[in-house]
Amino acid sequence: MARKNKTTCPSAYDAALSYLSPKARTVREVELKLDEGSYSEGEIMQTTERLKEAGLLDDEKYARDFIESRLSTKPVSRFRLREQLRAHHVPEEIISAALDEVEPGTEFENAVAVVKKFARQFEGIEDEEKRRRLIYSRLQTRGYSHETIIAAMNEADE
Repeated sequence: MARKNKTTCPSAYDAALSYLSPKARTVREVELKLDEGSYSEGEIMQTTERLKEAGLLDDEKYARDFIESRLSTKPVSRFRLREQLRAHHVPEEIISAALDEVEPGTEFENAVAVVKKFARQFEGIEDEEKRRRLIYSRLQTRGYSHETIIAAMNEADE
């Protein structure tokens, strides 16, 4: 594929900065975006290295910030966090390291909070079994294990 005319096409660095300006991205996301713009492999590698050196591209920080944001806004399980970070092309070793920084009881505490939230939302449902199934289902979609869901529901009932 021919390279676009330099007068109408921004440099790879400018294109990457433009892509990064609305929100943080991972190294691989930037590489893929620049690859769509027909930049050479050399330009892409040079650009990502320059962005890393400038502190504008950091997969480790991205993973930590992503986890912190998710856990504070819409709590999900470690399993779901891992899936979401994989979807953003974060390397597995970085995902594992970032998840290791999460306090051990956080997942269970969040599951209990989610159970309580959905219990309030579904309190108008008089059929207790149906209400429990709905709550169970909601937690399951957030990636919580059966054991965690049952324990969280029991904790919330107390």
